[in-house]
Amino acid sequence: MKLTGAKAVVKCLELEGVEVVFGYPGATICPVYDALLDSPIKHILVRQEQGAAHMASGYSRAAGKTGVCMVTSGPGATNLITGIATAYMDSIPLVAITGQVPTDLIGRDVFQEVDITGATAPFCKHNYLVKNTEELPRIIKQAFHIASTGRPGPVLVDIPIDVQQKGISFSCYPQKVDIRGYKPNFEGHTMQIKKAAEAIGRAKCPVICAGGGVITADASGELKKLAEKASIPVANTLMGKGCLPFDHQLYLGMVGSHGTYSANQAVRNADVLIIIGARVGDRAMGTNYDFAKDTVVIHIDIDPAEIGKNIGVAIPIVGDVKLVLTELVKLTKQNKNNKWIESIKKWKEDKPLRDSQGGYGQYVKPQYVITRLSDLAEKDAIITTEVGQNQIWAANYYKTIEPKTFITSGGLGTMGYGLSAAIGAKVAKPSHRVIVISGDGSFQMNMQEMGTIKQNNIGVKIVLFNNYRLGMVRELQRNNYCGRYSQVELTGNPDFIKLASAYGIDGIRVSQNDQVEDALKRMLENDKPFIAEFLIDPEESTL
Repeated sequence: MKLTGAKAVVKCLELEGVEVVFGYPGATICPVYDALLDSPIKHILVRQEQGAAHMASGYSRAAGKTGVCMVTSGPGATNLITGIATAYMDSIPLVAITGQVPTDLIGRDVFQEVDITGATAPFCKHNYLVKNTEELPRIIKQAFHIASTGRPGPVLVDIPIDVQQKGISFSCYPQKVDIRGYKPNFEGHTMQIKKAAEAIGRAKCPVICAGGGVITADASGELKKLAEKASIPVANTLMGKGCLPFDHQLYLGMVGSHGTYSANQAVRNADVLIIIGARVGDRAMGTNYDFAKDTVVIHIDIDPAEIGKNIGVAIPIVGDVKLVLTELVKLTKQNKNNKWIESIKKWKEDKPLRDSQGGYGQYVKPQYVITRLSDLAEKDAIITTEVGQNQIWAANYYKTIEPKTFITSGGLGTMGYGLSAAIGAKVAKPSHRVIVISGDGSFQMNMQEMGTIKQNNIGVKIVLFNNYRLGMVRELQRNNYCGRYSQVELTGNPDFIKLASAYGIDGIRVSQNDQVEDALKRMLENDKPFIAEFLIDPEESTL
């Protein structure tokens, strides 16, 4: 079969099972966009290229598939960079396709040329500059394989326009991938798993710290079996939220600088700490986390580079979390750990999360809004967040029950992620409720994507906390800089309800707690896009 390179790219995407691409066209990617017109693949036109990467990320996390985004060269490609870095830090499988200037003009600083493969190399699993049209099928196949296997992540494919325009003899799409030097290890070492089971059997105060790797590996069921069999309390990192139901008796909440008292106390006092699919980043464990003397640390992760990087590990296990936990459950003995469970129960009772009920004056309590939202929304509702105070309130107060229903930017902490990710998640799961929890600062980073919502009639619900401040930075300045506030006031905020109305999105503004429930019910009464703005006190603290 004789095809152009552009048509071959689209054919490869179809054979990979791609159903939707998020992107923004331009001159150097026009051949592929022309080929898309004859394809069943759906295309979502974003309003800025960063949104394309974030939407592909939200789609990937909700659907459990590799997300795809596509943009033109130069500024189109560079606008994609933040989204690629966000996916890299959170181990989200993406394939980013960028157009490039003609091969013979590369390196001559022509119009809209940029070395995007060089620019993204530090935060891509791999990237390609395609110089031969005949190589396209192999490269596209490898890109999807690398993105989705081992520790997932983004892969970029940069395709010059002349490569897209040349002909290719497309006989067959590769069925297998064999890349020298890329051989992810999936099955954990048998003896290491046995050592871990023995350590758990001896433990008096075991704790599990579950990260995003548990969600990625679809290993929540195996985690629950291990926790229940050996009576092991479970804390999660921000990315691990949803690994165990919020109402499970062994669930401790989020660990770290913005986590719960019971989770942090349990981790500090554990004699065996089982870290599963987590990077042990500074927000989760800090740079000088105070562990109990002689704590035995077991670290299970698909990426050997993460084990022992930030914390000493006694029993390292490299492998797919689901496969490792399946074997670990078989070898672990049943245990009650009654005294330990009672200690943790007391910590939870003595220092619960701050009361969310109090309302006052002209402001709404954000914790109350999120608590009521989690009560009213469906149990399989998908929550995305922006970054800042809204993210922490959502992580601590939203009662997540199902895995893959809490989507946030954990590693990079990208403001502007949530709205775009919500759009991607809704495209992936149109029958599910999708709600973005946002702050007024983060929302304005990518609020132009309301245009994408309008054009495609995507029923995303927006919960917007408005304190006319960059809340978390202001709080940092209050606590660490003697209240010397520098550039954290957003007194120029627009009227968000009128702005949303201009995009055809209905909305309501709420300033008192007794109005919250009716506003949320109105927001949830149908599947149309809606914005609920809640005015909150600028002095409201994160914890």
